[in-house]
Amino acid sequence: MQEGIVRTSPPQPLSKGTAIKFVLLLGLVSLLADMTYEGARSVTGPFLQVLGANGTTVGIVAGFGELLGYGFRLVSGYWADKTGRYWTFTMAGYALNLLSVPLLALAGWWQIAALLIIAERMGKAIRTPARDAMLSYATHQTGRGWGFGLHEAMDQIGAVTGPLFVAAALFLDNGYRASFALLLIPALLALGVLTLSRYIYPRPRDFEIDEGRIEGKGLPRRFWLYVAAVGLVAAGYVDFPIIAFHFQRESVVSPVTIPLLYALAMGTDAVAALAFGRLFDRFGISVLVVAVASSAFVAPLVFWGSFGLIVVGTALWGIGMGAQESIMRAVVADMVPVDKRAGAYGVFNMGYGVLWFGGSALIGVLYDVSLPALISFSVLAQVASIPILLSIARMQRPKRLASA
Repeated sequence: MQEGIVRTSPPQPLSKGTAIKFVLLLGLVSLLADMTYEGARSVTGPFLQVLGANGTTVGIVAGFGELLGYGFRLVSGYWADKTGRYWTFTMAGYALNLLSVPLLALAGWWQIAALLIIAERMGKAIRTPARDAMLSYATHQTGRGWGFGLHEAMDQIGAVTGPLFVAAALFLDNGYRASFALLLIPALLALGVLTLSRYIYPRPRDFEIDEGRIEGKGLPRRFWLYVAAVGLVAAGYVDFPIIAFHFQRESVVSPVTIPLLYALAMGTDAVAALAFGRLFDRFGISVLVVAVASSAFVAPLVFWGSFGLIVVGTALWGIGMGAQESIMRAVVADMVPVDKRAGAYGVFNMGYGVLWFGGSALIGVLYDVSLPALISFSVLAQVASIPILLSIARMQRPKRLASA
């Protein structure tokens, strides 16, 4: 029987209270999962350097991981919608996503570490469209922006805790390998909570009953414009591994400080997700312009700034990520019918990932050649998305807060 599709009685939408509980439960899964892989990602750049990689290699590995991690979502999203097995894709993806991290403790060459980093991203690709589709059904009851923002905020609590966990391990002189091994603990807890969630909520599709919306043959024009705008943001967004690589190579900060800065970014991410989520429910996509304008300052601050400006740039990096991980997903849910949503998330993430890979690879090359060129590319690519976002905003009426 297909998950969330076959029913034996007339469909009745589940309550708002039940929807909030579902969002909180998946938020707890994400909290524990982010402890695992964001803890690792805070030091993968320096870890690859220790194993002999250069700046170009770090940029390509990070970018290629994102390419697969976003591009494969087109396939997984399509099949999640086609089969209705949203839980199957979610659980399989989380298993690969999380168990790849502690295996980094066994990597003796940068090539092996790179394969595990890419495998972790592939796991995220398998599970994300199906999970986001299930979340989108629940946010129909809670308000799109607030529901995704709440999930993202919980997600980022884990993203703060994980790097702090790694920083503590490094401070105690346990090294990178011991840090990766310790991350097995939150990984197993996340998989346990996910299994419980599947048992309690076998059919999340029942949160949002199809209201008979008229559908075209494909996805709407504004969706494709949105993919183009977000792709420009992705291309210009400097991935944190190359930022961390710069910090270590130039001895800008101590090795222990790097994961602390990443924790700061994840903390601002959490706060921004809640704030921008609520603003999105009231004002719509125009609030994303504010986040993009802020994140355009990241590259000059982190690569040219003093320590104080680096802290500001890191916080702005987190704000941008908070908007990307909450508002960007909420926008897709508002644009696309329920039966096409996992596939639409797959298309959206493929476009995002292809341009993230191209941008990350170019940024890695530019880092080894010219910092002014890197900074110029990062700023201009993100600023170029703003006119497109404004044109999409004019196509939509301002959002209002969910009345319930």
